[in-house]
Amino acid sequence: MVTAATTSAPLIEKHTIGYVPPEDRHGKTRDLFTLWFGGNIAPLPIVTGALGVQMFHLNLVWGIVAILVGHLVGGVLMALHSAQGPQMGIPQMIQSRAQFGSLGALLVVLIAGIMYIGFFASNIVLAGKSLHGVVDSVPVPVGIVIGALGSGIIGIIGYRFIHVLNRIGTWVLGAGIVLGFGYIFTHVQTADFLTRGSFNISGWLATVSLAALWQIAFAPYVSDYSRYLPANVPVAATFWTTYLGTVLGSSLSFIFGAVAVLATPVGMDTMDAVKLATGSIGPLMLVLFLLSVISHNALNLYGAVLSLITLIQTFAYRWIPTAKSRAILSLIILAACCFAAVGASANFIGHFVDMVLVLLVVLVPWTAINLIDFYAIHKGKYDINSIFKVDGGIYGRYNPQALLAYAIGIVVQIPFMNTPLYVGPISEHINGADLSWLVGLLITSPLYYWLANRDTAYKRRLATGKLANSI
Repeated sequence: MVTAATTSAPLIEKHTIGYVPPEDRHGKTRDLFTLWFGGNIAPLPIVTGALGVQMFHLNLVWGIVAILVGHLVGGVLMALHSAQGPQMGIPQMIQSRAQFGSLGALLVVLIAGIMYIGFFASNIVLAGKSLHGVVDSVPVPVGIVIGALGSGIIGIIGYRFIHVLNRIGTWVLGAGIVLGFGYIFTHVQTADFLTRGSFNISGWLATVSLAALWQIAFAPYVSDYSRYLPANVPVAATFWTTYLGTVLGSSLSFIFGAVAVLATPVGMDTMDAVKLATGSIGPLMLVLFLLSVISHNALNLYGAVLSLITLIQTFAYRWIPTAKSRAILSLIILAACCFAAVGASANFIGHFVDMVLVLLVVLVPWTAINLIDFYAIHKGKYDINSIFKVDGGIYGRYNPQALLAYAIGIVVQIPFMNTPLYVGPISEHINGADLSWLVGLLITSPLYYWLANRDTAYKRRLATGKLANSI
């Protein structure tokens, strides 16, 4: 669908967390495919995908099956969040006020912000290593700063530029990873490429969980990149273009990491294995991955900034954040992450993965509540004005039903957890497989639906017709 805004939309984004009015809507649903496909052809998913054979000791076939199952399942939740964007026209985190209340949503917003700052810091470390791999004379710390500045420029320019870069990246990175697969399969350097590792239920479940959680980790900001689409785009179109893009892109990257590790001697660092396994085209692959991580990391910076603005605006409700505010906060986060990443330990990426697994324990119940509220309770109809009021308007400062379901959703996951901080008894009994995310979803979803339907105040609001997308 082409609108007047499609061709006149400014390159530098002027909105932050505010509602995007119809006259500023632009783009097409196919842009979501290129965004999430191109954005997932990157070093971090490659490193994460390799864990299935490195850490969990699966062979190639069972590793691929686990990766596909995890992404196919987790991608459903991620794409359902994406489909909220055009209907709401606001970022995902501030929309959470409609479920949790203006103050009740703060914990989830804070956790999401921390997680995406962690993603940003991890990716600039990978950017620094990739740049050093391409040009030996560039030290890793210098590469980290260069990678952070590149992502910062893209994030500050904002929404439209991010989409443009990923449209280009889809073709370039898609061709690059296919070329990489072709080279590796024709130049395997190990005799045990197909036989290294074996099926084990705990490793298989852990790899499924890792892939599913990769998708769920996008949930707090995925609709930020669909909120500028015209409000009348079909929900199904938004869902499927997002789903196909994210599942295909991330699955290819995860599998590429597993293949590269199996094609090289045991014990190599994943990105070193990629460089060795791709031989003569290795430098080209590293250049492509460097450009990818810089481009994709802009999403993490952008999401972290929107989360921070949401936190500040909750208390400084008269503040109207502008593009300048977004730029200043971007630079502050960028500088802090560079400082942390340059002084980080050699196992920074491993520590980051551990952190994400811990944080997702508290994000999974939020995902369940948000989706049930949007699709089953409110059916996409919200009072946008109330979301931006300091007292939460008709949603209040706290929603007891959501907070109770959220707390229970966290507690029921504890026996099934396997994190660096705690290993639950059930997880320990099944050789360390972490099924907490699945239990959290299965318990929280019906519980919140039942609690919300017992909320007489909500029923009165619905009966009087106050629930409608309005601004």
